[in-house]
Amino acid sequence: MRSLVIGAGGFVGGYLISELWSRGDKVFATKLPGEKINFFTGAEAEFEEAELDILDEKAVGELLLRVKPECIFHLAAQSSVALSWKRPALTVDINIKGCINLLEAVRAMGTSCRVLLIGSSEEYGSAADRSEPVNETVPPEPANIYAISKLAQNMIGSLYCKAYNMDIISVRAFNHIGPGQLPQFVVSDFCMQAAEIAGGKREPMIYTGNLAAKRDFTDVRDIVRAYAALSVNGRSGETYNVGSGCAVSLQSVLEKIIELSETDIRIETDKTRFRPVDVPFIEADTGKLRGDTGWEPMIPLERSLGDIIGFWRNGVLTKRG
Repeated sequence: MRSLVIGAGGFVGGYLISELWSRGDKVFATKLPGEKINFFTGAEAEFEEAELDILDEKAVGELLLRVKPECIFHLAAQSSVALSWKRPALTVDINIKGCINLLEAVRAMGTSCRVLLIGSSEEYGSAADRSEPVNETVPPEPANIYAISKLAQNMIGSLYCKAYNMDIISVRAFNHIGPGQLPQFVVSDFCMQAAEIAGGKREPMIYTGNLAAKRDFTDVRDIVRAYAALSVNGRSGETYNVGSGCAVSLQSVLEKIIELSETDIRIETDKTRFRPVDVPFIEADTGKLRGDTGWEPMIPLERSLGDIIGFWRNGVLTKRG
């Protein structure tokens, strides 16, 4: 299969490229000028890369005509909830206008092409706060600008699928974690602080926001396996949850990180780290994904946390681009 990964300069890109290449795909990938596509040391992947700004409508069309992909994985996004509060216009431009530019280019290409639009569990918002797993039939109630932009992407994808008979699948990815994730995301931040404390680089104190919130964390390596499975066995026009199906509190995650770091660390609440609006509980019902693809998560949370701590201690990524 000729697969194109849009926005491969982000956290997930290198993992997805490796997964697609390992199954035999001819892989193409895009990144912004100045970005790097990151891989683990020793990870193997052959692919062709190009620079692309998803907001450049002409450039998007030209790229698709040159590559002629059979499947597109749309990762390009402003994916930080915190940043979406600070830069709402930027978030809307990238996540909504960028999606439209891509779908219009696919439509103009005139050949069969499957598109996976990668959205977020944030779309469910307060609707997910039910103390039980949330499935794809629950009406979303987004609670921040990022979530609203991703819900709009989902709705645009559904519209293009129905109006133009395009092959589009939407994904609602729950919290994914792994080595290489930026510390603006909570688990990576905790692991970075713990690694720096263990290395004597900071005082033995981790500063936190709301630790009572429960989230569904999945290793990024399992996440990209789900994306690859959906590209083959997903049903066009459908939305799929991708997550572990097990919510855990940030308190328990932090306690495990401290245990794995083998360091005496104190916890200090920092009110500046609280979100303006925060959903207390989010857990994925992944029955639809499992039923249609046979996918199951393989990497336990403890291993993920250990790998992330190891990344911050040792810096184990290689870069290309």
